[in-house]
Amino acid sequence: MPVSRDPDALVAKYSDPLVYTGFIRVKTGYEILRITAYLQQNLKRLRVPLLVLHGAADTVTDPDGSRKLYEEAASADKTIKLLEGFLHDLLFEPERDEIMADIIDWLNCRVVR
Repeated sequence: MPVSRDPDALVAKYSDPLVYTGFIRVKTGYEILRITAYLQQNLKRLRVPLLVLHGAADTVTDPDGSRKLYEEAASADKTIKLLEGFLHDLLFEPERDEIMADIIDWLNCRVVR
């Protein structure tokens, strides 16, 4: 499954010896399922500012999960951006600089000065 539309970024990512490329281990899979269940049960308690970014063409994780997170989170300050045509690893997409700028702008608007 491709996680980026940028072939050079994919080569760089998967050439990095710190990037694990094997199968998901049973314990890792268990922990992902455990924390997912916990989050689903506690989204109504989430009250911190929330920025949800998701590639709308992501085939690794379903964008509907991000929509649900956004809709069910109790936070009064929440933003969602579903990026059309983008895949899973947004900071490896060709538009990574714009995505990083959006994240920084969102954070800067919430920093107490």
